[in-house]
Formats: sequence, C-alpha cells, structure tokens
Amino acid sequence: MSISSSSSSSRSSSLSSSPPRTPPNLHQNSIDPSSRWLVQKFGGTSVGKFAVNIAKDIVSGYIDSNKVAVVCSARSGSTKALGTTNLLLKAASEALARRPKTPSGYVTPVSSGIFGRTEEGSQSPPLSSPRGAEAYPWGPASGMTPLATSSEPALPEFYATVDLIRQEHFNAARVSVKDIGILRELEVEIERDCEWLRSFLSASQVIDEISPRSKDTIVGLGERLACKFMTAVLRDQGVDAEYVSLENVVPPMEDLEAAEDGTLDQEFYDRLSDAIGERVKQCGARVPVVTGFFGPVPGSLLRQVGRGYTDLLSALLAVGLDAAELQIWKEVDGIFTADPRKVPTARLISIISPAEAAELTYYGSEVVHPFTMEQAIRQKIPIRIKNVENPRGGGTVIHPDPEAEVEDDVGSVPEPASPLALAMLSSRASEAMKQLPRHPTAVTIKEHIIVLNINSNRKSVSHGFLAGIFSTLDRFGVVVDLISTSEVHVSMAIEDGLAKKLLERLLRELQKAGTVSVHHDMAILSLVGKHMCNMIGIAGRMFTTLAQGKVNIEMISQGASEINISCVIDARDAVKALNLIHQSCLQLPDTLPTPKGIAVGPWLF
Repeated sequence: MSISSSSSSSRSSSLSSSPPRTPPNLHQNSIDPSSRWLVQKFGGTSVGKFAVNIAKDIVSGYIDSNKVAVVCSARSGSTKALGTTNLLLKAASEALARRPKTPSGYVTPVSSGIFGRTEEGSQSPPLSSPRGAEAYPWGPASGMTPLATSSEPALPEFYATVDLIRQEHFNAARVSVKDIGILRELEVEIERDCEWLRSFLSASQVIDEISPRSKDTIVGLGERLACKFMTAVLRDQGVDAEYVSLENVVPPMEDLEAAEDGTLDQEFYDRLSDAIGERVKQCGARVPVVTGFFGPVPGSLLRQVGRGYTDLLSALLAVGLDAAELQIWKEVDGIFTADPRKVPTARLISIISPAEAAELTYYGSEVVHPFTMEQAIRQKIPIRIKNVENPRGGGTVIHPDPEAEVEDDVGSVPEPASPLALAMLSSRASEAMKQLPRHPTAVTIKEHIIVLNINSNRKSVSHGFLAGIFSTLDRFGVVVDLISTSEVHVSMAIEDGLAKKLLERLLRELQKAGTVSVHHDMAILSLVGKHMCNMIGIAGRMFTTLAQGKVNIEMISQGASEINISCVIDARDAVKALNLIHQSCLQLPDTLPTPKGIAVGPWLF
C-alpha cells in the first residue's frame, strides 16, 4: 500500500527513497496515450458516508478509459458537530481559551501582602528555575494549594477534541478497510497526524497565538486525513492509489504581487495550476488522491479563498492537467429547475450556462462557487455535477458553450436525455428552434434575509446620500444582495448574519442619513434564465402569478446582467411562491411533438 506522498513534510512517514512495490492485481489508470484526465472532486459527506461506493462503483468505472485524479474534502462526522473541519476549528479555539496558569499543578491563592493583592491564577516561577527549588519552596507551608490530588497536571481541553478526531477516523477506517495490513498502516498515519496536531496546538498555547497561516495548517489537516483514508479505501478495493500532499506546491512569490485589495491575481492561480498539474503527473499510472489544502499562500488561504478551497483546488488541477472534464460529486443528481425537496415537480437540468449557474449560487442554490467555476470555464473545461448515490446518471453539465451538443459522460452510462434537451441540444433539431426565445432555467429562494429601507431626512437631497449609505455598509462589511433606489429612498436586502449588537450599531449609523425601517424574516425569490430580456411578458407572468397567490412583494430587482428577475417576499410564503412560479413559468407540457413539426407552446413566453 502507498499512503505515502513525496511531500517534504516531516510529520509524514512517506519519505521513502523509492515508491513501494505495486501488487500486480491492482487496477491502474489507463495507459492509452490518447486518454485524457478526469478530475473527480468528492465532498466531505460523500467521503464520510460513501467511501467504499466511491472506490468500487465510481473511480473503478472510469480508469479503464481515462486517467482519473481524485480530490477530497475533509470527511464529515457521524453528526455535523463531529465534522472534521468543525472539530479542528474547535480545537484551535480551545488552545487559545483563557485558563489559570499554574506551576506544576499549584495555584496561587488570593491574598494580601506588602506588594498588594495577588491575582488568582497568576503565574509563579517554575520548579526548574535556575535559582533552584529551594528559592521557591512550594508546598503546604508556603500557602500554595494543589490543583488536584493527582501529581499529574490536567490535560489541555483541546486534547479531548483531538481524540474525537482520531476516534472518528479510526471508526471510519475499521468499517471501510478490510485488509488488515492496509488498515494498520492507515491507523499509524492517523495516530501520527493527531499527535502532530496536539504538539502544534500545545506550542500555540505556549505563545498564546494562532496566526492565519497556522490556522490554515490546522484546518488543512482535515484534507490530509481524508485523502489518506480514501487512498486506503481505494487500495483495499483493488485500485492502485497514491496519496499526494500539496503542502509545498505553491510556487515562489517573489515576482508576483497581490492586487491593491490584497487578493491574489490570476497570474498566481495560473502558475499554481501548472505546478499542481506537474506534481500529479508524477504519479504515473497510479490514481492520485490529492489534498484540497495547497499550503501557505500570501494573506492566508482561509482569508483569500475561504473554506471552499477544495473546490478551487479541483478546478486548478483540471486546468493544470488540461482535463476533459471536472466532475463534482454530491448527494444530488445535479442542478434542478427548483429545490426538489420543496417543489415536487422540479426537473433535472441537463446543461446550463456558467452565468446561470453563478446566479443560482448567489441566490440560494448550492452549485459551484463562481470563482471556482471561472478557473475551469475560462480554459473551456466543462464541469459536471453528479450524484455518488446514482453514478450512472448523466448529472448536470456547466458548459462553456451551452449551445453546443454535450458529449456523453465518459466511462459512465448517462440517463436518457429529456425530450426538451434533445430538441434544444441535438444537432438534428431545426435551426428555427434555436432562434426561438427560451424559457427560464430555474427558480430559487434565498432565505434568512433582512430588508433595510432608508428615507432621506433632508429637504434638499445632497449628492452624498448614497455615498454615505454605502460607505457605512463597507465599514461594517455588509454585502447587499439586492438594492432598489430613488432620489430619496433606498431599499436593500442583506443576509441575516450580523450579530444583534452589530446590527444595532449599523442601524444607528444609517439613521444619520435618514429614517430607517427594518423588515426581518424575508426571502429573495429569483427567476433565472439566459436571455431573460428576450422573454416577452415573463416578468408580468411572474408577478401576476404571485399576486394571484396572495404573495406580497416587498421589493423588485432585475439584474443588470439580464440573467434574473428577483423580488423580496415574506419568508412564510417562500415554499408557496416557489411552487407557484415553477408551475407558471417553468412547467413543461406533458408531451413534446416530433422534431418534424415542432410547435411552440405558450410555456416559452
């Protein structure tokens, strides 16, 4: 087995001078020179619940005709609170939590003396002081009190959290890996990584600081554990997998400069994708299992990218390998015309444009982060959303050219395309059909929204009215989802994520510009579709439908991109509004005519 990586990390046991021998019965990537790479990214829930299925039913099904690279997020736990990333962040917080500082298990009592009051828990010189124990004769006669009857000092609080991480991975390994040799090697790796974490947090506790880059390293341990776990499961299922750590892959930054706002520019990501691609190609015929964590970056990885850096890494890897496709595996079949948990008639979308997918992400649907999507799409690499529980399904393709015909999912058996998809995408469809106005693509809802209304209190409105409002929002770090303005009135929809006291301070500042009213428990309803400007009457249909359903509209906004029409409604009406709009604007007729005589029904307008 090879859980090893060529990373120079001193805490990995992977520093063998030559790669381990590969048993002859292990399944490897295709060696056909014409085979192209596929990058498969698996989320934490998929790794936590379906690791064996991923190895047996998904990866094994692709590597005969393709070269597959696997990227894993930190695995989820048996509950959300026991998710690896959450536990790592908790351990980091516990390492910095305030606690009494004690010498060798003793605390200083509260007392008065010639030097005034001694604070409880203040630190005294240690027994190992150069002046010797005689200079500080702690004990019963000195007035010092033992913390406990045991001579051993209490363990730091984060030790218990690290033990939870260790036990969660041990349990998963023993359920998923049957080969005793592979299991034992994996357990050694888990134990070693957890011991490193304890040491790292202990050092952080001593200096009473965890820098942003140190926090990156702590959180990155989740991906390393997940990838070692997935490597072991793949080899247990007969796939010749190799763990690849990217902790030291970031190229030198001497000749690269961050943008004025501190963010990294595109040149950095281009060079990073090349470096990642070259590292993964060194695996030869083995299936690389790649960590989503790619080491220290200027300004901290969590600050620059956020917790979605694993998705970004998979896109950069796809670019570096010039992959045929980036596959993001979730627990849903793909992107739907609406949330199928709330709208029973929602349909799977077979192909969608990047702009539409980005709008759906912004307004409540968990698709792919727009920046991650941009890295793959700008290199003309399609992104396919697939379901780990239904690997034979075709999923949804986010295609750089959505007018093009989409190839079948390589190495898998796609679902039959819907009649509409065939009519719209097939080269056999008439050219006239392609020129017709399209129907909307999807409807989505974003809940937990607050609406702020600001009316100017000045008789003569100054030119700084809007500037003052937006500068205030900038100081408080508030992101505006929707806005509607006039000369004396501004309505804004923002996410309800501010702490109560922070929101109160924001409102006090905004009241300097005018009268402020607040509406809680609102939701943003968005109808998304490419070429919305050509859909004559679609806005009228949307708002008429809501009016007939007695859904009150607080504010309306049509995006400047002409990709969506959005409005703010009461959160109590969210599910009803979703179903009404889906039925009115997105519901297809029961049957479609044959291509010879395609008729355009009223559902297109």
